[in-house]
Amino acid sequence: MRLILSIALTFALAGCDNNEVGDVSLGVFTTKDIKLDAFTDPIVTGVTCHVSSIEANLDLSDPSDSSIACRQTGPITIEMVSRIDKSKNGEVLFTKSKSIFFKSMKIRRILDSDNQTLMYLAYSTKETSGSFKHSLSTVPLWGTNAHSTAGTNN
Repeated sequence: MRLILSIALTFALAGCDNNEVGDVSLGVFTTKDIKLDAFTDPIVTGVTCHVSSIEANLDLSDPSDSSIACRQTGPITIEMVSRIDKSKNGEVLFTKSKSIFFKSMKIRRILDSDNQTLMYLAYSTKETSGSFKHSLSTVPLWGTNAHSTAGTNN
């Protein structure tokens, strides 16, 4: 009984996503939908990303496919860029569960300091076998207050 309750709770919580801005059905005879999420970068608040991914409502695991588009939607300042992780791995900004079996979709920000561009990578992880599916979006710092300081280590 506890297992059934736990599984039911997992499915109920999967539908409670505060970032969801759209939901497109893939057809009358399928339980799969395209979910559209929006999130603002927590440090570089002038960047908003929109992510689309498939949600299989009655399956135990969602497909790993996703797409991301990020745009400048407000100011990007020198102070914001000075606070981000400048390592080649960058940092994870967003995680969404895609399965009850340790699969998740993540969004990672990486700074390309040579080209003064923020890169946002959406990818799936599966702790047992990994996943090769990913999508990339970039936001250039050109024309922002942070341009030409992105490559400096603060």
